[in-house]
Amino acid sequence: MLIIDSKDCENIDKALKKYKKKFEKSKTLLQLRERQTFTKPSVVRRGQVLKAIYKQQLASGKLD
Repeated sequence: MLIIDSKDCENIDKALKKYKKKFEKSKTLLQLRERQTFTKPSVVRRGQVLKAIYKQQLASGKLD
């Protein structure tokens, strides 16, 4: 549960903006979408390996 501390003189728009930022940072929506479908552990691991390979190639300068 997200709690936003707002002062009495604070505008509702500012409080809403703070709430939206906190909601994005908590990654609640991403977790919800991940849980909607089941992905096999081998598929998840394969994606992680491919991502690591891509990052490594970027760091070494093989990809432009």
